[in-house]
Amino acid sequence: MLLRRSPPRTAPAGPPAPVRRRRRPPRALLGAAVVVAACAALPLVWLVVRVAGADPGRVAALLARERTLTLALNSAVLVAVVGAGSLLLGLATATALVRVRLPRPGLWWVLAALPLAVPSYLLAFAVLAVRPEARGLGPLAVVLVLACTPYVTLPAAAALRAADTGPEDAARTLGLGPVSAFCRITLPQALPAALAGTLLAALYTLADFGAPALLRYESFTWAVQAAYEGTVDRTGAAVTALVLAAATLGLVAAERAARRRFTGARAGTAPTAAAPVRLRPAAGAAVVAGLGAVAAATLVGPPAVLVGRVVAAGGVDADLPRLAVAAGWTLLLSGAAALLAVAMALPVGVLAARYRSRAVAATESVAYLGQGLPGVVVGLALVFLSLVLVPALYQTAAVLVFGYAILFLPKALGATRTAVERVPVEAEEVARTLGRTPWSTWWSVTAPQAAPGVAAGGLLVAVTAMKELPATLMLRPTGIDTLATRLWSQTSLGAFGAAAPAALALLLLACVPAALLVRATAGGPGGAR
Repeated sequence: MLLRRSPPRTAPAGPPAPVRRRRRPPRALLGAAVVVAACAALPLVWLVVRVAGADPGRVAALLARERTLTLALNSAVLVAVVGAGSLLLGLATATALVRVRLPRPGLWWVLAALPLAVPSYLLAFAVLAVRPEARGLGPLAVVLVLACTPYVTLPAAAALRAADTGPEDAARTLGLGPVSAFCRITLPQALPAALAGTLLAALYTLADFGAPALLRYESFTWAVQAAYEGTVDRTGAAVTALVLAAATLGLVAAERAARRRFTGARAGTAPTAAAPVRLRPAAGAAVVAGLGAVAAATLVGPPAVLVGRVVAAGGVDADLPRLAVAAGWTLLLSGAAALLAVAMALPVGVLAARYRSRAVAATESVAYLGQGLPGVVVGLALVFLSLVLVPALYQTAAVLVFGYAILFLPKALGATRTAVERVPVEAEEVARTLGRTPWSTWWSVTAPQAAPGVAAGGLLVAVTAMKELPATLMLRPTGIDTLATRLWSQTSLGAFGAAAPAALALLLLACVPAALLVRATAGGPGGAR
């Protein structure tokens, strides 16, 4: 029998996949990464131990009580509604950004991503300032969809930019219309990325505290905070927090599976950007009006409402010195959290980018636990851990910064790993052959090239820490206010006019680094996400 030799396969066009070293990682690097992973797992471990040490009968009664089931149903309905709304609006926005010729396209990219800097409770505050009677699922779903849509828009737009448009062109030649060909051929290529973003939106929704509390919708986070503040027995708070943590970790696992599917689906394909389409004047005006309406509702509406409240009240005594102190603490704490999160992410990110083993994969997975721990859960755990292990640190800025670092470590870790993977391994090997030590190679070759991506991760941590609320309420030192806690203390009393200056200051403070981050990572139509 003659065997026909298969022709050699040609490698697809596009950038080569990053190469990982297979040898054992240095012990110092692995040890540092394990310590970071242990720190990330500390709140969840404490929560499990706390619940396991409680009376089993009481735990079972708390899990089976009607209130727990009501909270689970309310949270599930909210997640489903917000997820569906974010998916539809995010896909529509991503399609408009990538496939439609817009006036000043770079501006629309920035406006589509800037809502990441706007806390959901600030949007809820604006809704209440206009309609004090607004309560329940409807207003809350609108607020969270506006806050979460960028989680879908950005990955979906990146996937649409990298989609193979050849099959769509072939479908057009066979008689399909442009809309039908896009929806049936190209849009499905972006669905895995959009679904991964939808799971991130669901995760944000499940972990959110401020907006559900302001709009009086009973969810898990609100129940945990209320149980912590209003009762002496903390078992109920711990059990509810563990249920919440289990639900969010399930969403994290689903999001990572969807992200791996998206990455595997596009590996080995050459990115082929489709030329934006010039629509008819009426259709183009409708698209621009839709994008503008979403941007106005998210970015222009809250400041306009706040200024209107101040004007209607005939001016408000803003207590500028105290406001300046709160802004200073916001900058100081978020900056310290960004530095600590980047420092913790570096050993894990380098390890995951350069080495492959089960130990490395397990260490990286544990380090991502913070992504599945809502702020209220981390705050509750660190309150008791600091009291038991290091009472001298209870209610100090150090514990709060550590809590921020655990919560937002996954953001810094993802950016760090990606940045290091993009540095060619061959450049490091050449430096080693020239006599440089591993540390010298890192500082002279890898670090300069990875620095922009690592810095972008730090910026993302700082922006997110500025608006973090539940952990800040639990862990902040006595007598210290951030802009978020100052805004919360006044809105919870219904003093909307007095809360307006703090809200405006928080919005301005968060939007500046967010705009820098968006321009660095999105960069408009031609940039990378």
